[in-house]
Amino acid sequence: MGAESVPRREVVTGQPRTGRGRPPRPRPPATGSAAPADDTAVTALMRRQLRAALTATALLVVSLGPLPVLLRLLPVTDTRQGVPLAVWLVLGVAPYPALLCAGAWYVRRAERNEGDVTAR
Repeated sequence: MGAESVPRREVVTGQPRTGRGRPPRPRPPATGSAAPADDTAVTALMRRQLRAALTATALLVVSLGPLPVLLRLLPVTDTRQGVPLAVWLVLGVAPYPALLCAGAWYVRRAERNEGDVTAR
């Protein structure tokens, strides 16, 4: 019964990582040899996304803008008894479908824009 050798632990190391376990970001070349096509694609994507965001905002303004006028036209007979049901329906129900529709439209448009730019 001789002395058995104990296996030695070895530590395997890889590339150093920075915050949150991510590898370091690649740095752009210092010589300025970045492809101009990439810059124009990013610029085009930014313009398309900005146009989509402004259009979604305009859709919200157009759909929710008339709410104060609608509330003014609703007959409010006695405010001592509380807020009428029609006012609660207009305030509680009308804005949400408009927000959902504008958000869904914006997400579809943003994905289409990204797909168009990455397909180039």
